Amino acid sequence: MAMRTVLPGNSLSMFQARSASFKCRNMSPLNPSTAKSAVKPITATTISTRKHLSNLEKLLRNQPLLAAQEPQPANDEGSSDGLDAARAGGILHGLNLGRIWPEMKAAEEMSPRNFNRLQRLLSMTPQYSPRNDLGSRWREYHGSRDWAGLLDPLDENLRREVVRYGELIQAAYHAFHSNPEMPTDSAPGPQHVAVPDKCYKVTKSLYATSSIGLPKLVNDVAPGWMTQKSSWIGYVAVCDDKREIQRMGRRDIVIALRGTATCLEWAENMRAQLVQIPGIDDENNLKTSDNRSQPKVECGFLSLHKTQGTNVPSLAESVIEEVRRLVEMYKGESLSITVTGHSLGAALSVLVADDLSVRIPDAPPIAVFSFGGPRVGNRDFADRVTARNVKVMRIVNDQDLITRVPGVFLGEDLEQKLKDTGVMNGIFGDYCHVGTELRVDTRMSPYLKPSADMACCHDLEAYLHLVDGFSASNCPFRANAKRSLVKLLNEQRSNMKKLYTSKAKALRPLTLNLETAEGHYRQYPLPSCLPSPS
Repeated sequence: MAMRTVLPGNSLSMFQARSASFKCRNMSPLNPSTAKSAVKPITATTISTRKHLSNLEKLLRNQPLLAAQEPQPANDEGSSDGLDAARAGGILHGLNLGRIWPEMKAAEEMSPRNFNRLQRLLSMTPQYSPRNDLGSRWREYHGSRDWAGLLDPLDENLRREVVRYGELIQAAYHAFHSNPEMPTDSAPGPQHVAVPDKCYKVTKSLYATSSIGLPKLVNDVAPGWMTQKSSWIGYVAVCDDKREIQRMGRRDIVIALRGTATCLEWAENMRAQLVQIPGIDDENNLKTSDNRSQPKVECGFLSLHKTQGTNVPSLAESVIEEVRRLVEMYKGESLSITVTGHSLGAALSVLVADDLSVRIPDAPPIAVFSFGGPRVGNRDFADRVTARNVKVMRIVNDQDLITRVPGVFLGEDLEQKLKDTGVMNGIFGDYCHVGTELRVDTRMSPYLKPSADMACCHDLEAYLHLVDGFSASNCPFRANAKRSLVKLLNEQRSNMKKLYTSKAKALRPLTLNLETAEGHYRQYPLPSCLPSPS
């Protein structure tokens, strides 16, 4: 049945312009008096255009934001082609498609192959990988089997969990940069953290303190927060949403730690000598046959983990105290402890997890998700972490040099051969990574330049972008990756391919002016996302 949709009054001018495009502009040689009303015969192109517009109208009826319009009378003396154009004109005018594709006619973009792209542009909510019920498999996703069979190809549920922990680290970065200053004469107040996952509630702020000082010249020139000895570095949060607890199969306690931000933290990063972990039992202090000490870690990382501040406890003590309190509070429930961090935070995450396994008897399962983390300690330390059943997943960008320090910038295979021959012993050759590796590669992204600089390769948002697009080591970047490119574009514009920076410029800022059932117009912002290159 033909549907007679009439044009709103404020769209009349567009109707006249669009309907004119369907009329014959040439004078009729047989009947000049009727030239202005004569129209061309219906052609295949006209029928195809009508069909596309009709399909678009059906598509838009399924969009919850597009309310039905009240029929209003309109004076229309055009032909049937003009009436069809008017019907389409009202819809196209409401969509304001000319602003989305300013260099093309809207009707030319209305082919079925562009419907999916249009739907994505019209989506009012972010798209995520599926959050399926983990249920009885939660221990496997938490590393009980070292993620065997889940990494290559990457399991979709594990991908979503990894990205979520990365976003919790981003919240730590945002909280610090919004208020980096520390009071000098009193204990700091609670730090506001905008946790992206509302299922988690922040219960404790964490601070790291450096044990070294800076030259007076640096103190005089740098801002106060850059040279302060103690800085806010992360938080403890616990899942308190019943539905999410049921989905995950347990209540999750998270410790999220940011990366390097202050001058003293950079200085601690440079203290690369290996030192003994304090408090290890005498039996663990015995020498091995090749005269290497049992567990040793990087001096600077240990300093930030164990040093107490003037008005704040050490990072180690704060974490132990809060996790003990939460474990006691939720005694009898299925619990897990997840420590996650980026860069410096990734190194501290391993130390925190190791400390928890030693100092909390019968601790819940402990797992570490680290992004772009450096080496933390020697082989004996790695063996100690593994022996204590702490599960570590290292997300590593193949182009990220930070994941190869402390040490020399060699391929891991060559480095291992040099270690086996004893050439590197006593320099940085004793350093060893801990845990299971998930390796991604900047060069696999269709958006990033293959020559992306070091900052981009180490950037946390770039890591999340690569994880979201990773399918398997022998597969290209997945075409249905759902993570928005806006944050990556804002932070790494110079490392994005020019094709996509130009697309982003054309897409932003976008709004839809849609008429409500009451006859009013309302602006709906479009999500600032780029379509998949597929």
